[in-house]
Amino acid sequence: MDLLQDLLLAFLGIVIVNNLVLTKFLGICPYLGVSGRIDMAFGMGCAVTFVVTLAGTLTWLIDHLLLMPYGLEVMRYVCFILVIAGAVQLVEMYVRKFFPALYESFGIFLPLITTNCAILGLCLFINLWEIDNLLEAVVLSVGAGIGFTLAICIMAGIRENLELADVPGPLRGAPITLITAGLLTLAFMGFAGMI
Repeated sequence: MDLLQDLLLAFLGIVIVNNLVLTKFLGICPYLGVSGRIDMAFGMGCAVTFVVTLAGTLTWLIDHLLLMPYGLEVMRYVCFILVIAGAVQLVEMYVRKFFPALYESFGIFLPLITTNCAILGLCLFINLWEIDNLLEAVVLSVGAGIGFTLAICIMAGIRENLELADVPGPLRGAPITLITAGLLTLAFMGFAGMI
């Protein structure tokens, strides 16, 4: 029961309290760039969730089964980036084959998942937090992806409603988006200390 409780708290912590986008400010580029429409935001969130889950799990395995036993910790960044790039290629091929309209609407943002700092950040946080349990690494990876999806979908919903709002001229577009992102970040930072 203790392990299940720890895993649940870790999951809720990475989704809400330590959301990589809203409290660590990682993954801001796709967060602002693809959050114009809720369908695109959800698709990007699913893609990032798959990539971050695969990358977090595989990098933990590579780190603990290969790099650390042989004293090759200096190769972490290279290995992590290669794993992330491979996972993104899988997602890109899948989306292009089965969802061509979504693939076209993503444009350059789908291949840019490779450089999404939230994914590399999670892999490094798993190492920094000294996670020594594969199950916990998987739970944190899935939670980080769901947290990203939650953040980008909330932002997309707000931005869709802002199109119907009477926003003053100088604040239309990027300014109101950045103000909204800041307020959303403040709201999520209010969860700090709850878990």
